[in-house]
This record gives sequence, structure tokens and C-alpha cells, in this order.
Amino acid sequence: MTIPGASSSPLTGTALSFALGLLVAIIRTIALPEKKKTGSNVGVTLRRGLLRLAQLLMNVYIQVFRGTPMIVQAVVIYYGAQYAGVYMDTTFAAIFIISINTGAYMAEIIRGGIVSVDKGQFEAAHAIGMTHWQTMTTVVLPQAIRNILPSVGNELIVNIKDSSVLNVISVSELFFQAKSAAGTYYRYFEVYFIIAVIYLILTLSVSAILRAVEKKMDGPDNYVIHGSQSDSRADIKVSVENEKEAVKRWNV
Repeated sequence: MTIPGASSSPLTGTALSFALGLLVAIIRTIALPEKKKTGSNVGVTLRRGLLRLAQLLMNVYIQVFRGTPMIVQAVVIYYGAQYAGVYMDTTFAAIFIISINTGAYMAEIIRGGIVSVDKGQFEAAHAIGMTHWQTMTTVVLPQAIRNILPSVGNELIVNIKDSSVLNVISVSELFFQAKSAAGTYYRYFEVYFIIAVIYLILTLSVSAILRAVEKKMDGPDNYVIHGSQSDSRADIKVSVENEKEAVKRWNV
């Protein structure tokens, strides 16, 4: 495996872990269906039981993968699969391990973002007939994702650095290549210093990109609130300068 291929593992793994964490977080925030006051509750009881079981399994998954180091998970999963007769490619193994490890953290990050959205928005969406999935995708998640973006970016940066532990299963990433080169040429300081600079460039680049994405998601500083569809005199112009002037007048 080459360095470029190994370097893509943290990015791919983080993207997959975000999707996994999103699914887990949405399911964990589903409220248990209420029992009917009249009539049969067999279907409701069955749904409640299945939902409780799913949430229990997801909670176990989160606790196990947050409570054990990635290096241990890598060894157990990679060599444990070989005992079962499954021989994984090292690239696939790296992406798989990063995905399920980070997915546990992502699930809690996304759940925190969902909980941070005002409860009244959930109630309003349900009041107009939206399902839990519709409420999440159209009302809650657009706000929650913006709130959690710094934490998601932090997980990506952590994965770029922590991918070095995957050399225990012979993943040929930056640290593995550095160890091989240093052992071959006996130039440990020079080799590891260069690798440290490469890691620093990667993390700084990702941080700069994420800051640009955050700024883009914040929207423009100046915008117009349309108070009426027919009367333009009801429009309210909002700008950063106007807000600053209002704060100054308030503090005087």
C-alpha cells in the first residue's frame, strides 16, 4: 500500500463514521410509542420492545468502542477475523476500524447536536404531521450539523494522527513508512521530523478548510427579513454594522 492510499483512510473512515453516527443518533433519539388507552396494544408493545432492544445494542456499541483503544480494536478485529476465516485487505481493514471506532464518538456528538436544538421545534414539526425522520432531516439536522461541525472536524484531525496506530496490522501509512526508512538508513531524527511536518501540514490544511466551511454555513453577514409578501416597506435589513450600533446605543 502506498502513502497516498493510506492517507485517504482517515478521510474515508471519518465520512463513513459520520453516516454511521448519524444513523445511531437518530435511532437513539426516537421516542417510545405511547400505548393506546383503548384497543389492542400488541403492535405498540412489539415496536416498543424492538426500539428498546435497538437502543440497548447501540448503547453497548458506543460504550465498548469509546472505552477501548483503537490500537486494541485493530488487533482484535483484524486478527480475530482471520480466526473466523475472513482475511481482510489492510486498506479495507483500516477504513473499517476507523469507521466503527469514530462512529461511536460521532453518535454522541450528533446526539448532543440534536439535543441542543430547541424542543419547541420538535413539537411544532410533530404538530403539523411530520414523522420523526422528516423532523430530523428537514428541521433539526440542518441546525445540529452546523453546531457540531467543529467537533466533527476535530474527529477528522484526530483520525489523521491516530491512523499511525494501524501499523500494528501492517497498514503502510506515514508512520509505518517512516519506521521502515529510519531503520534502513539509520536516520531516525531526520525521518521522524519530516513525518511530523507532514502530519502538521495535513492537520493545518484540514483546519483551514473546516473554518471556511463553517463560515460558509453561517450565511451572509447582511440579509433582509421580508415582513410582508406584498409590501416592501415591511422589509427589515439586518447587518453586522447595525447590530454593533444597536449594542453601543444599548450600553450608553
